[in-house]
Amino acid sequence: MEGIEHRMVKVNGINMHLAEKGEGPVILFLHGYPELWYSWRHQILALSSMGYRAVAPDLRGYGDSDAPDSVASYTCFHLVGDLVELINVVAPDERKVFVVGHDWGALLAWYLCMFRPDKVKALVNLSVPFVRFSREVKPIDAWRSHYGSDHYMYRFQAAGEIEAEFAEIGIERVMKEYLIDFPVLLPKGKLFEHSADAPLALPSWLSEEEANYYVTRFQKTGFTGPLNYYRNLDRNWELLAPWTGCEIKTPAKFIIGDKDLVYHMPGMKDYIHNGGFKEDVPSLQEVVVMEGVAHYINMEKPDEINTHIYNFFRQFD
Repeated sequence: MEGIEHRMVKVNGINMHLAEKGEGPVILFLHGYPELWYSWRHQILALSSMGYRAVAPDLRGYGDSDAPDSVASYTCFHLVGDLVELINVVAPDERKVFVVGHDWGALLAWYLCMFRPDKVKALVNLSVPFVRFSREVKPIDAWRSHYGSDHYMYRFQAAGEIEAEFAEIGIERVMKEYLIDFPVLLPKGKLFEHSADAPLALPSWLSEEEANYYVTRFQKTGFTGPLNYYRNLDRNWELLAPWTGCEIKTPAKFIIGDKDLVYHMPGMKDYIHNGGFKEDVPSLQEVVVMEGVAHYINMEKPDEINTHIYNFFRQFD
């Protein structure tokens, strides 16, 4: 990762690790679960060569950033608070920055635009559209009612339980299973489709060396910080009640793979394509569905994603 610089910054009471490269307007890259700044390595190198300053943090609880012990320290307000202060640190002279998010990073980017639209010039989000949750039912109950008690979001709720199951399998195995194919269901006793001793073949877009970067970081920090994001889904549902019906007016572009687990969640295609998404995000300029691409879209198709990001943002420079 030649030329990428690393530093720690103090934001919102925690130390946050940043990777950055380039000069020019800032693009803030926000990773998902279970990932790191490293998931944006292709974008950092490409966009920094196109006249932008690429900044990719390890989010709260991940990698070399601090991971507070309390589950309650991972609400949407804590996470967006980190981002607001981070923007103030890395772009003190810019009123707004560009933002690119994936998975949880995409969700946080939507929230950032909802809470502080004054901070975001334009947004490219990957994999996770803005989603309205029913005010009648809490998110975890909704997922469980559709998928049952093996659904990953439900399985993540009990503090320490899934961590113990991951530890039994081994962090290396867990991490590689996730990178190969993000599972929707995690049955007890057989978390992943492969048996524990079956050899794993990494996808063509991921080398052994790249996979091991994730493994070494997660072996050091564990999964508790990242899992605490999910443990706040119902709490966020309560906290977000005042924003029910809010529109996101930041200029936005959305990209998803047709093999992404998110694209196949109940009601998702209808919401994305039949007016709901555009109603909630009226400045949504384009939706792109990439064929044959799964969840880790920015690593699977880096050149195409880099082009999409550049072509969208350059109209706002």
